[in-house]
Amino acid sequence: MLYYPLYALLYLLSLLPWRVLYAMSDLLFYPLYHWLRYRRGVVERNLRESFPEKTDEQRRTIERQFYHFLCDYAVEVIKLFSISKRNMMRHMEFMGVDKLRAELDREGKKFCFLYLGHYCNWEYVASLQYWLPAVHCGQIYHKLYNRAFNRLFLRIRGQFGGENIPMKETFHRILQLRRQERPVMIGFISDQAPGWESMHQWTTFLHHDTSFFIGTERIGKLVDAAIYYVDIERPRRGYYRATFRLMSMHPASLPDYQLTDAYARCLEEQIRRHPAYWLWSHKRWKRTKEEWLRRRDGKAVE
Repeated sequence: MLYYPLYALLYLLSLLPWRVLYAMSDLLFYPLYHWLRYRRGVVERNLRESFPEKTDEQRRTIERQFYHFLCDYAVEVIKLFSISKRNMMRHMEFMGVDKLRAELDREGKKFCFLYLGHYCNWEYVASLQYWLPAVHCGQIYHKLYNRAFNRLFLRIRGQFGGENIPMKETFHRILQLRRQERPVMIGFISDQAPGWESMHQWTTFLHHDTSFFIGTERIGKLVDAAIYYVDIERPRRGYYRATFRLMSMHPASLPDYQLTDAYARCLEEQIRRHPAYWLWSHKRWKRTKEEWLRRRDGKAVE
């Protein structure tokens, strides 16, 4: 019942010019930051622990910039409900696509996996299919609890032609894709907090002991996928530029977890360049290494 009126409202809002949407974003910042104080405690703690070398004023500046960006992200997502292909390709540019395809063709690669983070506007990355029409593009997604919002995000993520692959079905779907002739390129947003049962290794990330999903590395080794990191910049408001950085053409030759650790370093470097564009309101470190060790040792004793 909620889906259709919500979709109609967001579609009508998306028809507004960019300048009007960004004016709405500017207005939204004040109640979100000052009155509602949306997850302010989480953001403040994350910034304090991640940047102990910065002053309180520097961290407050990043905090305000983050909330401004979060409002921009919201209206930019709304714009996706009616954005044209030409407009989308102006606002999300992928650098070196021809070089990427040449590298994959030279190595005879069937699969290419892309490491991503919740950085800049990650929803816009799904438009990669526009730039690579001969490739089967897809993105792994985690189902949202709200059914209406889950359906809305699946719609906007799939409108460019890429496939939405549920996280729990990733491996099975990738095995199916091996049978088709087209090359396959899949994006993995790997900076979410895995559940206890999905934690296997820990690395230092933004001054925290941090566990990452290892599916990108593990599946990449099984299907001999080329692994790239997608480095995204925001040169100006509403415009994004992605650069592909090769991490490994032969992941099976690397020790376990080396690629995952390298991903953490790439993401941290990106965040440190422009901290405001990462999702600081996410409870990234709600599960600790100490608690994981206690759980693991307790099971071992049993």
